[in-house]
Amino acid sequence: MNPELESLMQRYLDGSISADEMARLNCFLDESTEARREFVELLNLDSAVAASAAGWVRPEKAGTWRQEDSNSVVLPSSLPRGRAAKPSFMRSWTWAAAACLALMLSAWWWQGGQRVFATVVNDAGAEELSNGSKLRGEMRSLRGGNVELVTALGARLVIEAPAEFRFESAQRLRLMKGRLSAEVPPAAKGFTVITPSGDAVDLGTRFGVDVPASGAAEIHVFQGEVIAKASGNASNQSLRGGDAVAMDGGASTARELRSSAFIQPDEMLGLSAGLAAGQRARSDAALTALRNDPTLIALLDFESGEAQPGVFHTVQGRWPGSRAPEFVHVGDHLKLDVGGEREWPQITLAAWVRLDRLGAPYQSLLHTDGWDEDHPGQLHWMVTRHTTMRLALRGNTLARGSEEQEMFPDSKTSVLTEQGRWMHLATVYDAAAKTVRFYLNGHFDKETRQSTAHPAKLGAAQIGNWDRQDRKLSGRVDELLLLGRAMTDAEIAKLFKAGNPYR
Repeated sequence: MNPELESLMQRYLDGSISADEMARLNCFLDESTEARREFVELLNLDSAVAASAAGWVRPEKAGTWRQEDSNSVVLPSSLPRGRAAKPSFMRSWTWAAAACLALMLSAWWWQGGQRVFATVVNDAGAEELSNGSKLRGEMRSLRGGNVELVTALGARLVIEAPAEFRFESAQRLRLMKGRLSAEVPPAAKGFTVITPSGDAVDLGTRFGVDVPASGAAEIHVFQGEVIAKASGNASNQSLRGGDAVAMDGGASTARELRSSAFIQPDEMLGLSAGLAAGQRARSDAALTALRNDPTLIALLDFESGEAQPGVFHTVQGRWPGSRAPEFVHVGDHLKLDVGGEREWPQITLAAWVRLDRLGAPYQSLLHTDGWDEDHPGQLHWMVTRHTTMRLALRGNTLARGSEEQEMFPDSKTSVLTEQGRWMHLATVYDAAAKTVRFYLNGHFDKETRQSTAHPAKLGAAQIGNWDRQDRKLSGRVDELLLLGRAMTDAEIAKLFKAGNPYR
């Protein structure tokens, strides 16, 4: 806060402000939205006036009030006869100034209700808000989609549904539910996101705030610095790029950074363009065709609303208002049991995936339960520490050798370049041809040959954590496909093109 402004406010509150100083204070308040906010929110005029009046008591004579201090100022509805009131000029003037200032603040508050705090500059399937919408102090909610906002001071925000939020000023956003990413320029330094369990105060940075429907709010700092202020905790915590915390019960607990869990401004253009081009309709048509494929083993689009066994969060998928499981913590997983005891000489695995982090030893896309010599062909599909795809079948070996690093086929193209966006992963296995083929975003990536190639076996399996910390998946999965035949390169490319949320 400006030291002069702070001094003037203090002198106003203790009644020692002069006429010239009052004029100077009014200038500050007239010229600066931030000064008015500090005056109202930090010093709280109502509380100050109430505190000033706390010493006033009603005497026995009805309608007459007196202040029990050395000034003995009387503010009567009728003065006692024969007694002249001699109030202090300064105190009388201060009360008059307070009344005038209260009227000014009322006008400012009314104007604040009309002032535009942010404008929608891009939307991707958000029915409640469209491009050009002006946000003031009203409560807003998003049932589906994403919106990109720019505040009056230039902070750029993306809010993902489901969400509930309200601007208190151009520098203060109250987020009751939802996921937000922010890019804050120097002019908007100090931008604050208020959550039910604590606040995030920007110090010039890029960060994300996640407020789930239940549980602790999280702050993730991608770049720069943020002050975390957990509710009920007098101390603050400085977070820098790479840090993340969950705020719960007045305490902040460290979390793994999940930068890709948040929709970023540079992703919004592709998402909105994809919707405008009719991508969702094409995706729905492709799914209908797959459901009619006689070799379909399973297609999990997570849209039925039926409870799925496991431990995970349900969040928005690729499309506005859609559903997808999100895996965050060690132990998060989704159970499924498909394929029975049948053997599958050919199998295609495909899924839309949004990974929060890469570099873990393995991230389980689909792991059948068990891994023993008595069940050759059990299948494990994962992303490796080298950010490549791997398909492992129990008992299989590569044609070129039997060293540990050559036991199972990997893709060759790193998925690292796709982190932070939805990507389509696919693997096609053919036991008769002894081949494994990998695809990234519809493009053929690599083929490996097996010297031993058992038919694939499915049965009880898990998506996400596979009972071990080194199989922890961090991210979202959408439209997991298991097909009992080998899809061609053209089919894989068509599947990606139809389901791609970007344009």
